[in-house]
Amino acid sequence: MTQEAVPGALRSAREGGERQFRAVLSGNHGCRERETGNLGRFKASLRENVLGSPKELMKLSVPSLVYAVQNNMAFLALSNLDAAVYQVTYQLKIPCTALCTVLMLNRTLSRLQWISVFMLCGGVVLVQWRPAQATGVVVEQNPLLGFGAIAVAVLCSGFAGVYFEKVLKSSDTSLWVRNIQMYLSGIVVTLVGVYLSDGAEIKEKGFFYGYTYYVWLVIFLASVGGLYTSVVVKYTDNIMKGFSAAAAIVLSTIASVMLFGLQITLTFALGTLLVCVSIYLYGLPRQDTTSIQQGEPTSKERVGGV
Repeated sequence: MTQEAVPGALRSAREGGERQFRAVLSGNHGCRERETGNLGRFKASLRENVLGSPKELMKLSVPSLVYAVQNNMAFLALSNLDAAVYQVTYQLKIPCTALCTVLMLNRTLSRLQWISVFMLCGGVVLVQWRPAQATGVVVEQNPLLGFGAIAVAVLCSGFAGVYFEKVLKSSDTSLWVRNIQMYLSGIVVTLVGVYLSDGAEIKEKGFFYGYTYYVWLVIFLASVGGLYTSVVVKYTDNIMKGFSAAAAIVLSTIASVMLFGLQITLTFALGTLLVCVSIYLYGLPRQDTTSIQQGEPTSKERVGGV
């Protein structure tokens, strides 16, 4: 190559790289625009899907109502069961979510994935396990009512999560609009519950009585966590959300060890091992069984042959 050709080749390479870079930017912008769009499109989407579509609001009010029932049933169960029993039985929401995913979304889980789901359930139980301690306070409990309440809470958790995932993935409506629809319904449901239980005290002291900076921080973190959960559900599934929640429990406990001197127990170490192994097993690639092997008869041919 001559010396005159070298600058031309470099210039062509640079121009080609710039074109590729612009193409990547335009592609990313297109993906972002399809998901969120500009401010004008976002306002138009809000008017169309929130103010102008009561049917969509009613559709998202279902998980809001179910989540409200779940939270109240969880409190009722905890009031009538020991903390250790509550922790163990409430983890049944993990296999319940997997079952709802199979039934409502027509998905299949491999045998190894089912094993990893129940292994995760056991790991979370061991990580959260705290030995029962005797106290001087005697509280009258109804175990039958507690187990009934926790069964309802487990079913609500699985159904609401999978229902929300189905709504998210069954249309091209923006994730943020779906969150607004669901949170508007949730605000209405929870406000009704608040005024039914503490209406007199709210009228006397005001709605925001007792809201400190720490309370607002907790609200902010819970809101961010809710948005993060929606992103996880949209781009993966509710089962993976359960795995991420289990990993969060392990990480928060490790942080408690470093910050507050929490003592690691044998049950915690075993539970952490089970959680890590279950996450690894669930993420293993599945063997593709959808394609028909060459020479293997189809289901219709097998039925016809019979």
